[in-house]
Amino acid sequence: MEEKLLSNKKNGMAMLLLLLALYIAAVVLVVFGGIGMDDGSKAAIPVFVVGLIWVCLGWISFLGLKVLKPQEALVLTLFGKYVGTLKGEGFYYVNPFCTGVNPAAHTKLGQSGDVDNGGKGLAALAMGAGGAQVNVAVAEMGKKISLKVMTLSNTKQKINDRLGNPVEIGMAVMWRVVDTAKAVFTVDNYKEYLSLQCDSAVRDIVKIYPYDVAPGIDTTGDGQADEGSLRGSSETVAQRIRDELQAKVADAGIEILEARITYLAYAPEIAAVMLQRQQASAIVDARKMIVDGAVGMVEMALTRLKEGGMVELDEERKAAMVSNLLVVLCGNKDAQPVVNSGSLY
Repeated sequence: MEEKLLSNKKNGMAMLLLLLALYIAAVVLVVFGGIGMDDGSKAAIPVFVVGLIWVCLGWISFLGLKVLKPQEALVLTLFGKYVGTLKGEGFYYVNPFCTGVNPAAHTKLGQSGDVDNGGKGLAALAMGAGGAQVNVAVAEMGKKISLKVMTLSNTKQKINDRLGNPVEIGMAVMWRVVDTAKAVFTVDNYKEYLSLQCDSAVRDIVKIYPYDVAPGIDTTGDGQADEGSLRGSSETVAQRIRDELQAKVADAGIEILEARITYLAYAPEIAAVMLQRQQASAIVDARKMIVDGAVGMVEMALTRLKEGGMVELDEERKAAMVSNLLVVLCGNKDAQPVVNSGSLY
């Protein structure tokens, strides 16, 4: 269904003045008609009846007055048929029998724009007034569709990564409605639809990546192993989730502006084991660096002693010197020096 904009209905102020003038005229007709009837004038009867009918039923015409704030829209139907959408701030007048449609008006997803900002007070005012016009007006306010950029903070999900490890991930999605007709009539509830499709898109993308870089894993689909991971490629993962989600919700008239990962961690049942694994890997890498540096320093020491001719060492003494230097350089604790005051031999 294509969106139809009602751009020629921005005449609410003129119609309001006209309806008020008609109400005043109807009151005048009732008053003068009543006086004429008391005087026995038969011509005053139709005047009184016309004025009385307008006074009793004229309030229906006021239902056609619509007020929209910036970045708001109102989808209108007339006896079940879609007639158009009002967009943009202004004071409008439409057919008073048109009704606003927004199936997601009362859906709360814990996101921006879904905070109750006084709706209960307006409902109480309507009940206290006891007028049908006020009740309809309050109900109409809940049918407006926000066109602002909204943020859906999706709940944390537990998903298995490429290696089968359970991870928890949370997403924040910035979105807005761009086609009100599709949002209202294509899906049953566009907010719930967005939330469910967000869960699906996150699962589809997260299962492609390992949590940490793993050898032999292809995350791009080109048949070549790469270094993609959830932790190291968060920007790429978020962009792929955004593209996947946009493809799913395009038919609902929703535009996905941005997607960001707000939480990423191993699931609690394996978090401790994975932490030990990461610590062990870090210790091994550190030890490897220390050994590489120690071997280089020992090699440099032997070369400098040989070039300077300070002392001649046989193979046995060289081995002992290498062993001592490696113990000193690679040990976890400071070595206790021993001074040899005698001969090396």
